[in-house]
Amino acid sequence: MMIERHLFSAAALLALSATAAIAADQAKAVKRPTIKSNRWQEDWSVLADPALRTRPLDSLKYLPLSSGDPGTYVSFGANLRDRFETNNAPSFGIGGIERDSYVIQRAQFHIDLHLFEDWQVFTQFEDDRAFGKSSVGPADADKADLRLAFVSYSHDFDAGTFKARVGRQDFAFDLQRFVSSRDGPNVRQSFDAIWVDWETGPWRFIGFVSQPVQYRNDKAFDDTSNGDFRFSTLRVERQVLGTNELSAYYSLYQKRNAHYLDGSGDEDRHIFDTRFAGSSSGLDWDLEGMGQVGSVGDKDIRAWAIGARGGYTFEDAPWTPRLGLQFDIASGDRHPGDGTVGTFNPLFPNGYYFALAGYTGYTNLIHLKPSITVKPTDNMTLMAAIGLQWRQTTADAIYVQPNQPLAGTAGRGGAWSGAYGQIRLDYAFNANLTGAIEAVHYEIGDVIRKAGGHDGNYLGAQLTFAW
Repeated sequence: MMIERHLFSAAALLALSATAAIAADQAKAVKRPTIKSNRWQEDWSVLADPALRTRPLDSLKYLPLSSGDPGTYVSFGANLRDRFETNNAPSFGIGGIERDSYVIQRAQFHIDLHLFEDWQVFTQFEDDRAFGKSSVGPADADKADLRLAFVSYSHDFDAGTFKARVGRQDFAFDLQRFVSSRDGPNVRQSFDAIWVDWETGPWRFIGFVSQPVQYRNDKAFDDTSNGDFRFSTLRVERQVLGTNELSAYYSLYQKRNAHYLDGSGDEDRHIFDTRFAGSSSGLDWDLEGMGQVGSVGDKDIRAWAIGARGGYTFEDAPWTPRLGLQFDIASGDRHPGDGTVGTFNPLFPNGYYFALAGYTGYTNLIHLKPSITVKPTDNMTLMAAIGLQWRQTTADAIYVQPNQPLAGTAGRGGAWSGAYGQIRLDYAFNANLTGAIEAVHYEIGDVIRKAGGHDGNYLGAQLTFAW
């Protein structure tokens, strides 16, 4: 009898130990969400477990609204980004602005309401300031306004997952060459839109109709959208050869009273895009091509662009260096006055695809950029690159971001635009605080110098806090 009791006690202890080990493993498996660029993509329901509420204000990251449903809760959050920039030659000094030093600040606050696991109501407010900037545009400053406010629904069916969003929202495709949430400049891009999404197996189908938000800095809550500017898309994605992605989409870009060097008027631009991206054994690649047809005013549109990025990472080497190569080409207008506008429209560029300096626009461009990226520590990334630039056609102008032609360059000089060197350092102090420093020196070509421009130097230093 005594032996049986000991055996029973031993078995009970083993069972309790096994249960404790399983619980410990499960606790390790459940991690806090990482803070994302799009805050509405975060899911803080894991904080339903009190053991994971280990940081200050976690009670505001997960505030349950139903004791029986952990998926019904409200979460609060905030972002603050400050960047000091100095530029001795905005637009290479063409246009009257020489050295400019200033601070841009972006402050955001959001309320994220989740209901019954399938529903989400997300609201984000944003205030953008530019302190000391000589020329303030729509992407630089915007007094307190409603940036995002949408209702979304997501549900898993046997055949796949259905998602829908209605309201003011943001979206971005791929490397954000042409469709982005515009995180580089101060004011991010939003869209008043209806979005639907169906995912099944390796396939994903997306469709949306939208009116891009137009930003005004006259007073608070004065941003608006209307039928003068529309952007709609049908997109299909498929995973191929493992997790590599092949995608294609059609978009209709419509804008009243558009202006180009060789045409003005109402713009109806039909866009066809395809992309293949992936990675394998240290090699990564991203290839994208876009064609554009339609009309602006009484003239036809025939424009195109190709973007490619590739690299190889030496994963077993110290600092895991990555050697990269980027190539971009975008059409310009080859024959002004012939009834066809060949100037490529980069749509909604992100502002940092080339560099934060703003010296390079994705129009009438040939761009080649070798680079090297290293990680001296897990928290630090250092990148150095050299960019070489030409015009696709000398009949059109040289363009700077976002899509501005440099006066005095269209139809003059040779194809060579210039070369630049770029160094960027990113550092993550912790899960909430990150910093970055970027420096760019641009040596201009003769065509810009003869137009009155000079070499450019840019320095930016940034701190970002997210809670």
